Amino acid sequence: MGRDLCSLGDIAPLVGQGSGFHKAVPEDLFIRQGTNLETRWEALRGQGVRVPNDRFFVRNHTSTPLIDAMDWRLVVHGDGVARPRAFTYDQLRSLPARTIEVAVECAGNGRRFYATQQGQPAKGTPWGLGGIGVARWRGVPLRTVLELAGLSPAAVDVLPVGLDPEYAEGGVNLGHVRRPLPIAKALDDVLLAYEMNDGPLPPDHGFPLRLVVPGWVGAASIKWVGDIEVSTRPLGSPWSEGLYAGPDGRPLTHQVVKSAFELGWEATLAAGRRHVLHGRSWSGRGRIVRVEVSYDDGLTWRRARLRDRHPAWTLWSVAWRPDAPGAYRLMARATDETGATQPDLTPFDPNGYLFGAVVAHPVIVT
Repeated sequence: MGRDLCSLGDIAPLVGQGSGFHKAVPEDLFIRQGTNLETRWEALRGQGVRVPNDRFFVRNHTSTPLIDAMDWRLVVHGDGVARPRAFTYDQLRSLPARTIEVAVECAGNGRRFYATQQGQPAKGTPWGLGGIGVARWRGVPLRTVLELAGLSPAAVDVLPVGLDPEYAEGGVNLGHVRRPLPIAKALDDVLLAYEMNDGPLPPDHGFPLRLVVPGWVGAASIKWVGDIEVSTRPLGSPWSEGLYAGPDGRPLTHQVVKSAFELGWEATLAAGRRHVLHGRSWSGRGRIVRVEVSYDDGLTWRRARLRDRHPAWTLWSVAWRPDAPGAYRLMARATDETGATQPDLTPFDPNGYLFGAVVAHPVIVT
């Protein structure tokens, strides 16, 4: 790219206690996954639509940087703009703002079930279903910043670049995390967020500025953004070519339908008692309109009660009275407003992306 991105701010990798994270990482809230934190689903019980910052999942390629907002700049440049600009933090906050409540979800969320349910291990972090969170994001529409920089009608791609430490894979330095967006998406609903859940972005979630790309895989929602290239020709990066691309080689975009119970894995329940089970279902393409639950490995299904039909995800509940002790597998499947329903199997992806099949959640009845 020919630019020293680190000169745009005072950046230091955070390596306190060897964690790579800024926030506390209690075992009752998170499952450690290398440089990542997976939210425990039992930690979301009773939390409402928004996931609190202290239990919001973290996907880091390296470690969380600490960036001085006073020295930081957002540089917008490239042959797709007529007036390259460098925005300060205060300048961005002075622009007309927008607030949205949407999900950010890792493309590999559910990856471990390729192996445990379908017998086909996929490479990458073995996420369960805790690589997702919904927050209230406030910031500036990406469209606003691009127009202030004199967006050209010939622009086709926008490339935001993160300021986290450069990432190496297989001994090859891939540079800073970056992933192009087509101009149509960039001008539609993408937000440059500086607040999360009514406060400044925490360091682990992108302070001082991050992208939020509704409905798309989390790799598109670049954190710690410091540079945006706007181009009149198609752009690429390792995060769109190879990484976060499908088996057909095309960059991943929309997320798929998923469901999860707000229960610990292999949770213990009492026999002969009525239990109200809670869960959440979501889709990258629209609202959830139906959720069904099975207690007998999919032989029979019953409708769950949809409690909060938020656009980001639907919270639901269902009653169950297990009569006999033993091992059970709870299953939930959802249907979104496009008609997409979770299948029994997901076509294998060697990178483990977009697992959307019904997940069998084990519980022990005593």
